[in-house]
Amino acid sequence: MRLLVTNDDGIASVFLHELVRALIAADHEVFVAAPRVEQSWTSASKSRHRPVHSVRVDSGLGCPTWSVDGTPSDCVNIAIDHLLPGEPDAVFSGINVGQNASLGFILGSGTVAGATEGALHGIPGVALSQCVPPETYEALKSPGGPSDPALIRQLRISAAHAARLGPKLAAETPRLGFVVHNINFPNPCGEDARVIHTVPARVTLPKLFSPREEDGTHRLVFRSGDDHSPEMPITDRTALDLGFISHTVLDFTKLGSI
Repeated sequence: MRLLVTNDDGIASVFLHELVRALIAADHEVFVAAPRVEQSWTSASKSRHRPVHSVRVDSGLGCPTWSVDGTPSDCVNIAIDHLLPGEPDAVFSGINVGQNASLGFILGSGTVAGATEGALHGIPGVALSQCVPPETYEALKSPGGPSDPALIRQLRISAAHAARLGPKLAAETPRLGFVVHNINFPNPCGEDARVIHTVPARVTLPKLFSPREEDGTHRLVFRSGDDHSPEMPITDRTALDLGFISHTVLDFTKLGSI
């Protein structure tokens, strides 16, 4: 398949690099257009009030790669319309640093939004995220990136799952289907990890910002939210807690259906 890959953690993310390498190893034709810097929690925002700069770069990935000074949605729009030699068969976004499970995180995710931009072009979208412990997440967001060999081994297992599962789902999704496959990998994720079909957890996200300080500012305080989901059907977060790969189908043709 011809695949466009983006993410929201930035073009230097090792999570992106391992996904690209796994897709190339599986004989797919891969193009990368990713944000120059991290764009987490930007959702589907576009850079409306300024021009967006794209540049061809060599990131050592062995495929055509562009750095885009914008959001994941900017990356996908610009790449499909102006950078790629032809329309891709699917848009892959990730692998994200941390899970994108539950309504609050799905709706706010730049990773999911990158895949959704594919769907809005009539192209199947696949969002991919790796659950990591909180302390690992903080370390990954610090300068220098990951140095733990065990994390890299885990990431390569998840990337191999992504390269096997993602193209199959994309091939089964019709053009103009307006469908995004949201896939979350547990931690740890074994080579024989089972895929479970899930629904988004019903999680509320109150108190995401600190109280007003003396200078009038409020700062983001990360919370995983409060889960109000019924026991069934099984949710994405429950699947991850049980060690399964979560696969949620986001079908935008069913919004508002009875």
